[in-house]
Amino acid sequence: MDVDAFVTAHSGEWARLEALLRRRRLGAEEADELVSLYQRVSTHLSVVRSSAPDPSLVARLSTLVNRARQAVAGSREPVWRDVARFFAVEFPAALYRAGRLTVAVAVAFLLIAGATGAWVAGDPQVQASLASDAQVRQLCEVDFEAYYSESPAASFAGQVWTNNAWIAAQSIAFGITGVFPVFVFVQNAIGVGSTGGLMASCGRLDLFFGLITPHGLLELTAVFVALAAGLRLFWAWIDPGPRPRLEALAQEGRAMVGIAAGLVVVLLVSGVVEAYVTPSPLPTWARITVGAVVWGLFVLYVVVPGGRAVRAGETGDVRRELRGDRDLVAG
Repeated sequence: MDVDAFVTAHSGEWARLEALLRRRRLGAEEADELVSLYQRVSTHLSVVRSSAPDPSLVARLSTLVNRARQAVAGSREPVWRDVARFFAVEFPAALYRAGRLTVAVAVAFLLIAGATGAWVAGDPQVQASLASDAQVRQLCEVDFEAYYSESPAASFAGQVWTNNAWIAAQSIAFGITGVFPVFVFVQNAIGVGSTGGLMASCGRLDLFFGLITPHGLLELTAVFVALAAGLRLFWAWIDPGPRPRLEALAQEGRAMVGIAAGLVVVLLVSGVVEAYVTPSPLPTWARITVGAVVWGLFVLYVVVPGGRAVRAGETGDVRRELRGDRDLVAG
């Protein structure tokens, strides 16, 4: 193919396409012309690439075709806008919608943990079944406090973060079973209650709450959210309402995946508090105050932007154009 002849034959069309692309607004006829020229120039680019791959001409036409494609199809919003929307609208809305169930999970957790702790603290036989007297003393006098400072803070924060994020992700991913979230819930409640009961048996309950409260407020709340999210997914399968079951699962599933992603950040914050604040030389009241402030900011984040988003009709789902096709349902 004669490249010079090809350029001479089609340069007018390319120039016209460039002229249309420079305009901010197009009339109906001009818009149709833009689409037609885009299709023709795309064909020209294909011909040049296959028959006479002149680098400068390929680069020129590729740029022109890409600009035309964006004008025809619409350019995608920058990634940072998607991230900003997620944390400003989608994530808090999903948290807000799961709020009541999260509170119910928290109350049940505290009841089970409290009952377990009281049982362990008040029954020497139960204590003996869990650990020997020497092990209990070691826990109360050394191990419980040393746990938070035996590793470098940055390494410890990373370990805590990844472990808790993994538990949260599993609770949501396997929430549809309805069994796994309950298993994780009961296991953690009994574990916390048993440790608290052993610490109470040797008169160190103050140390237990003094160390677990600063980071535990936010960390346990994140776990409660994950458990509630998993159970919401299970309930969408059991009772989808007016939506088809698959549509209900898809909608809740997208929102719950968003919760899992957002909790990664929340658990990172709690991991930093656990690594740097919990074992710090600050007095107990100061450490608990720091933890309470961080937790309070999270609750405020859920209530204010989350409540606003839900009242505006948001459900925590992704933007409509990213959801794919949907069937119409009654209601």
